[in-house]
Amino acid sequence: MGRHDVHAEFGPEMGRTFTKAMLRDLKALEHMLQTGMIESDVRRIGAEQEMFLVNAGWRPSPVAVEVLDRLPKTGPFTTELARFNLEVNLPPLVFEGDCFSSMENTTRALVDEVREAAAELGSQVVLCGILPTLAKSDLSMDNITPRARYYALNDAMTKAMAGAYRLQIQGTDELQIEHDSVLLEACNTSFQVHLQVSADEFACMYNMAQAISGPVLAAATNSPLLFGKRLWQETRIALFQQSLDTRSAHLHTREQSTRVRFGEKWVTGSVTDLFHEDISRFRVLLVKEVDDDPLQQLADGEVPKLDALQMYNSTVYRWNRYLPAGPTVQDEIANAAFWLGLVMGASREYGDITGLMDFDDAKSNFLSASREGLHAAFTWVNDETVGARRLILETLLPLARNGLRQMKIVEQEIDRYLGIVEARVDSGGTGGSWALRSLSLMKGQGTRAERLAALTAAMVRRQTEGVPVHEWPPAELDEGGGWKHNYLRVEQFMTTDLFTVNQEELVDLVAFLMDRKSIRHVLVEDETHKLVGLVSYRSLLRVMAQGGDEFGDTPPVGSVMEPDPVTVTPDTPTLQAIDLMRKHRVSCLPVVKDHKLVGIVSERDFMPIAYQLLEERLKVGEEE
Repeated sequence: MGRHDVHAEFGPEMGRTFTKAMLRDLKALEHMLQTGMIESDVRRIGAEQEMFLVNAGWRPSPVAVEVLDRLPKTGPFTTELARFNLEVNLPPLVFEGDCFSSMENTTRALVDEVREAAAELGSQVVLCGILPTLAKSDLSMDNITPRARYYALNDAMTKAMAGAYRLQIQGTDELQIEHDSVLLEACNTSFQVHLQVSADEFACMYNMAQAISGPVLAAATNSPLLFGKRLWQETRIALFQQSLDTRSAHLHTREQSTRVRFGEKWVTGSVTDLFHEDISRFRVLLVKEVDDDPLQQLADGEVPKLDALQMYNSTVYRWNRYLPAGPTVQDEIANAAFWLGLVMGASREYGDITGLMDFDDAKSNFLSASREGLHAAFTWVNDETVGARRLILETLLPLARNGLRQMKIVEQEIDRYLGIVEARVDSGGTGGSWALRSLSLMKGQGTRAERLAALTAAMVRRQTEGVPVHEWPPAELDEGGGWKHNYLRVEQFMTTDLFTVNQEELVDLVAFLMDRKSIRHVLVEDETHKLVGLVSYRSLLRVMAQGGDEFGDTPPVGSVMEPDPVTVTPDTPTLQAIDLMRKHRVSCLPVVKDHKLVGIVSERDFMPIAYQLLEERLKVGEEE
């Protein structure tokens, strides 16, 4: 997706022309493999570092394009889907010697360059799988990076969806939402590690990478939160897969694959097996003009770029690069060393993993790690059932150590980076567990927005200190800088745990809810969750004082509710909401999105601010 000359809207003729170019590229790749044109005498490693940008309130800062303008134009920095994300492509390194410390130093230097450029715009860099303070309103099309390829991807995916983008993820909390654009994908950032292998060993190495994906991910989880909900230990997996799921739900029992997936079976041939499988299952979403003839280029002694195949491959995603961004650069490199060492060491130990492990077990292990992290249980080789921690500490870390020695990595580097993973696994101190523990310790303090801001602020502070995550102290509420930046928009502090009634229900039910739940407003919605009215404590007292109405002893809610109440949307500025409450002399505002009820803001929600403001003012008065 690095090119701009892409098209989401194309006619049948252009689609056929592109498909022909793609199949020609595939034939050229097969020829290159058969004739030994793929480099095989060296192993290289590389990585892509993705990151979030946040503002002074620790919320997403849509300044990526402006940050890039302050960075070298020919450097490794590039855009991502959203204006609050950036990516750095690290240079390839030969897999030997002190390559990991070199990768760490380069990554740290490049991230620091972004930090300096972002600071000029009042923003900072955060390395995390999912930004804790990210809100659904941040995913509006206003925040898509203004590049043709991103608009084309959104148009193509939205058309393929034939409806809303949907998420349904169950963890400690539950998340069910719909969205209208591909920007759900922008909630994810990762540290994608690459390993160059020869063509003839690809299948063995690729299969091994999938076999070890569960335990490696369990040791590296760093994305337990989405929109303030506690979900999977590595929620990115469910989020990314569901956000790009174009399958139809009405095709009876027909089997379909999602464009983001682990796969269906082991690879038995070459890398072209993956392309054959994808092309067989997924339609072309984007096209571009392709003028080169790769077969003619091969005949002329040139190396073709395979532009059409690359374009197609950028719209199909396999879980073979699954590590999250963060928590620190040091942790990321340790994860990379563990993964790379384990691919090499386990390949030597087990050989062809397909004879020792069922593919479905590898897939199940990966999903278990995503959900449970280090609490997961895995089915390992020869059907052995073993817990994540025990498997990693007793079996996989020694294999990774052997694999790194096999590649002649200096012993000091092996000890340092695998030591970080070992300490993290032994203590259970992953980035995900740190975040959840921090939130648990802040329970009852401040608002949810303040807690999430404090978590993000603590991440930034500890990342710059460079101490690995298993040594981090928990985040504390005052690290977020107070309430000011956490009351900018209604979405940050509205109440979403709602008690509602239908307009045909008994008024007595409203009185019951107000009494038992200590609330002064009950919202009225229809069967589609559309807001139709509001019953306030005052209006209920008025009915009681009047002694009933024409409905006798069983008055319906519709007879006492206030129809068409004044409402706001989640992204309404707080000052505007306060102005509406004053203007219309109301003590609450229902919050609606796309005509559906999503929350409520009442005078009670402003009390924490009032207490803090009063305390601050009184302290200033005492000092004066």
